[in-house]
Amino acid sequence: MFHLLPRFAAVLALLTAAACAPKPAAEAPPPAIPPEYQAVQDGEFLIPAVDPLELFGANLRTEVDFAGDEKPGTVVVDVNARRLYYVLEGNRAIRYGIAVGREGLSFKGTGYVGRKAEWPSWQPTANMVKTRPDLYAEYAAGLPGGLENPLGARAMYLYRNGRDTMFRIHGTIQNASIGRATSAGCIRLFNQDAIDLFNRVEVGDKVVVRTLEESLAAEGPYMDDAYGRAVPDTPENRAQLDVDKQKIIDDEAAKVEAERVAALEAEKQAAKDEKRRLRLCRNKGIAEADCPTLAVLTGEEEIAAVTN
Repeated sequence: MFHLLPRFAAVLALLTAAACAPKPAAEAPPPAIPPEYQAVQDGEFLIPAVDPLELFGANLRTEVDFAGDEKPGTVVVDVNARRLYYVLEGNRAIRYGIAVGREGLSFKGTGYVGRKAEWPSWQPTANMVKTRPDLYAEYAAGLPGGLENPLGARAMYLYRNGRDTMFRIHGTIQNASIGRATSAGCIRLFNQDAIDLFNRVEVGDKVVVRTLEESLAAEGPYMDDAYGRAVPDTPENRAQLDVDKQKIIDDEAAKVEAERVAALEAEKQAAKDEKRRLRLCRNKGIAEADCPTLAVLTGEEEIAAVTN
């Protein structure tokens, strides 16, 4: 029994040292999530919170002045500036950030909300399955509503002359796409915003999708920044575009170099540990074939068991 005392004394010393060691500096708290973008339980589904980093620019739902002549209750979609307005009284509007996919660029002019759905099912069109079977073939029979459904928590279907235009305003499971152009889809909003808009609009409400000319007149020219986000096309943003592009290149190069250095250091450390393991076994008279791991030889495995 007494031969175990030194080992436990060493373990106790390690634990005491760890307890008495100076505490690391507290990390900065993460950015606060606005109340309207926190996680929300919606029926049987828990919608995740929106990362505050995705709430840049016009992505944050905001009541703003509205210069258009559309009547209150109208939904105005600006695919160029990637924003959507729900018009209020008194020349005001609720502004939402949106993502725009290929299908979202296919419609211009006016229509109306012909149908609304909560947690809608989704089925790709035959053309989508034909052109991108790698993405859509497995969903050809349809996908029920839920957290994995690309239409998100709510969908509003645009009609014209009594017919479905296949233009959708809906939630999304890809929050990082908001404010950006996407390869597929119509008009996406954060699920929290899709619910908010869904609760405001009524079936029959007018929807206006601006042309590029109308967007330029209302919002001014827009451009994509280095991260794919729609920003005003200004000399300052043009200059920042070049700066950010170079930063992306530099950051990627630094990441690759850091990974190379880390891999090299790990390889060197593994070689050193292996030499140490074999040396310890030779010193203890243990055959190389029976040599245990370094953690066993140094007692680190027992210390880990005690601390856990």
